[in-house]
Amino acid sequence: MYAEPPGPKAIGVIAPTSVAAAASMNPQGIVRFQQRSDGVFVTGRISGLRPNQEHGFHVHEGSDCSGDALGTKGHFNPDSAPHGRHGSASHHAGDLPALKANADGIAEINVLVKKLTVAAGPTSVVGRGLIVHRDPDDYTTQPTGNAGPRPGCAVIRED
Repeated sequence: MYAEPPGPKAIGVIAPTSVAAAASMNPQGIVRFQQRSDGVFVTGRISGLRPNQEHGFHVHEGSDCSGDALGTKGHFNPDSAPHGRHGSASHHAGDLPALKANADGIAEINVLVKKLTVAAGPTSVVGRGLIVHRDPDDYTTQPTGNAGPRPGCAVIRED
C-alpha cells in the first residue's frame, strides 16, 4: 500500500481576543495544517464556543490578532473569488467549513482544503490569521458572510 510522504506542516493556536467576553465565548484550541499532494488537511479541536451553535471559521489575509483581531483583515482570497461555502464552485481560499459546537462548546474540524498550501507561495496559510467568528456564516453576504465579531484568533506558523 502506498503511503504519501508527509509534506510541510503548520499550526494555529486559537486564543481569545478582546471581544470574546462580550460574545460570551472563550475560544481556545489547536488547528493543524498538513500539506498533501491534493491540498491541505486541516484538523483541530476548539473549546470555549457557544454550545450547540455554529461559528464562521476562516483563514484571513493578515496576521494581527491584537485587540478585536480586525488587523487580520478580510478572508484570504488570492484568486479574487466571491465569498461562498467551502467546497462550492466559487469561494475564497480561506473559506473553511463552519465550526459546529457540541453541548459542551467544543468543535472539531477534519477537512481537506484544496485551495490552500502550507509550502511557500501565493496560496500558503503560513503567516495568516485564523479566525473563529461569533456567528454562523451566511455564505451569501459579500465579502465576509456576515459572521460577526472575531472572538478567537491564531496566527498560523510553520510547525
